[in-house]
Amino acid sequence: MTASAHRVAVIGGGIAGLSAAHALLAARPDLQVTVYEANASVGGKLRAGEVGGVTVDLGAESMLNRRPEGLALAEAVGLEGDIVHPATSSAAIWTRGALRPLPPTLMGIPADLAALAHSGILTSAGMGRVSLERRLPEPDLSEDVGFGVLVARRLGRDVRDRLVEPLLGGVYAGRSDEISLQAALPEVVTAIRTSGGLLNAARATRAQPGASGGEREVFAGLRGGMARLPQATADQLERQGVRVERNALVRTLTRTSNGWELVVGTTTGHREDADAVVLATPAPASAKLLREAAPAAARELAAIEYASLAIVTLAFGETDLRADLAGSGFLVPPIDKRVVKAATFSSSKWPWMSGDPTIVRCSIGRHGDERDLQRDDSELVDAALTDLKEATGLHAPLLEAMVTRWGGALPQYAVGHLDRVRRIEQSVEDSPALAICGAALGGVGIPAVIASAQRAATRVIAQLESVETMEP
Repeated sequence: MTASAHRVAVIGGGIAGLSAAHALLAARPDLQVTVYEANASVGGKLRAGEVGGVTVDLGAESMLNRRPEGLALAEAVGLEGDIVHPATSSAAIWTRGALRPLPPTLMGIPADLAALAHSGILTSAGMGRVSLERRLPEPDLSEDVGFGVLVARRLGRDVRDRLVEPLLGGVYAGRSDEISLQAALPEVVTAIRTSGGLLNAARATRAQPGASGGEREVFAGLRGGMARLPQATADQLERQGVRVERNALVRTLTRTSNGWELVVGTTTGHREDADAVVLATPAPASAKLLREAAPAAARELAAIEYASLAIVTLAFGETDLRADLAGSGFLVPPIDKRVVKAATFSSSKWPWMSGDPTIVRCSIGRHGDERDLQRDDSELVDAALTDLKEATGLHAPLLEAMVTRWGGALPQYAVGHLDRVRRIEQSVEDSPALAICGAALGGVGIPAVIASAQRAATRVIAQLESVETMEP
């Protein structure tokens, strides 16, 4: 076998799989790479649609600006001129019957107590409870804990319920008491250890250079929507000779004496061989494919729970609405028992959407509380409009609405998740020429998923090169 004959199968055509293929080809242009995507289009949770004549993101609409992986990929696939940042950095919390300005926080940990008091988000008793943290000993972070549990213990339940819950809900659609501090928020762990307490950590992070830029510096998007990123990546890969197979469900994955055998297709299927495999599918799908090859990893992957949600995208016909829909949007604490958990004023937030009509998107659904998702599309639209009207006073003609349902969209990083990931990776290590990546392992944000894919590509290349050194 020669090096140029190495065939690598990438299973999954979301941003993880496409990033893995991109990294493989960048490091070894001689590889024969094939991407297998079960759906008719690539992109996974980065998907676009048209509402009110405007192209909009129906999934993730932004990426972290302070991590390099997402921006670097966008530049590598020719989108550097289309990177944009939010036009406004202000957001609100809809709680206690009003939209209240979101004060500076570190994932809900208050960084400015004066701004927090002014916002009215906490009661006076809640503010008093926060101030007591300075009397507490430094937190013990030797064992993993739910982030909400730690915050409630040190700052009070009001901070957890009114700040941490809506902020984490926007990222994980989960419950803060159940979300692992160590796995989901490693940067918070570092800040707390460095500063000795939660309030000190938030203040120190806020004081770092560039931190005052808020959302404008934290996030980046693409003109025309984030869904352009996977499509541009797939287009470039295909120009470079990578096969990007759509409607190509991989039904089974079997270890052979020479590598791997894939059965591809939704009916009888056909067989394809590969020397190495990168598995870039959600945890439940990966678990099914690894039942024989890596049973320990399969069991751990199957135990990862996911949250489902729906995005309701609304187009309104009055452009002067933007004076009423100030800022980038609002978050809603679960304790306030609204249907909408977050609303983004897209036309105010993104400069490229500043024309007609006015676009607003609402997110519905949390892990463990998904009853509202049982409603039909028209009921979800009515519920979103009702909440928007009550929160903002919105009265405007609705031009069009679209409901996008994401079943099993967001993996939940439960307490102990890092130990689970280590067990998964150890099981995969025992199976040669195999790597796994994606949001279930190393972070749900776009840059984190890309980084996970790049690590998987590096592992596969190292394994292939070790085989080459032993060839005559």
